[in-house]
Amino acid sequence: MNICLFTEEEISGPLSLLDERARHIIKILHKAKGENFAAGIIGGPSGTAVITDISDALYFSFTPTGDGKPLFPLKMIVGFPRPIQLKRLLRDMAALGVSEIHLTGTELGEKSYMQSDMATTDAGYKMLLDGTVQAAGTHVPLLMRHHNLKDCLSYVTERGGAGAGFFALDNAQPEKSLGRCLKDCESPLKEAVAAIGSERGWTNRERSMLREAGFTLTGMGSRVMRTETAATVSAGIILSAMGFLE
Repeated sequence: MNICLFTEEEISGPLSLLDERARHIIKILHKAKGENFAAGIIGGPSGTAVITDISDALYFSFTPTGDGKPLFPLKMIVGFPRPIQLKRLLRDMAALGVSEIHLTGTELGEKSYMQSDMATTDAGYKMLLDGTVQAAGTHVPLLMRHHNLKDCLSYVTERGGAGAGFFALDNAQPEKSLGRCLKDCESPLKEAVAAIGSERGWTNRERSMLREAGFTLTGMGSRVMRTETAATVSAGIILSAMGFLE
């Protein structure tokens, strides 16, 4: 746990000794009265918390010192992967700092995946929170669920700003490599959207929808990757090209 995150309400009150965060601070970090630990408000500033007492609860005072590492202007569209893959994907996307994750049904995707607890309960948010903590940040990506690619593209592209780049990963029919496509951009990208299909990829109808929405079909070499691997690698390549990983 690289940072302990609290809600606005929690940051001003004592922490129960049964709370996972309190146990971590006391038993893993071995912190005592008078010592400090990294803390932050979810969606707000990061800073330092000083332990003022450990008795019936863990008492602390919080001083904000940073911005909590704001998220990057990269939105990810992802065809629903297997639930176990989705756990890793959400955690890694949050750790990388993408701003939005849009899970969508696809024509070749397994429909039952859309009913998994990771997509329909707070379990998905917990994975995003875990990734945010891993990155020692406070800002959690937006997670949205769409029934199909058409609805997803309509929502995302309507909210795309000027200077945005749209890239769809497609092993079967790439028009150019993702790296080359990024180099060919006429000006530095202010924001970007990347779309990764489900484990069986895109259909020709979905490729047409992506092209009509302004996406370029791109590839990342000849090796076939899992959905969560392709999402992580492509996000890293795009964020690097945008100058956020320097």
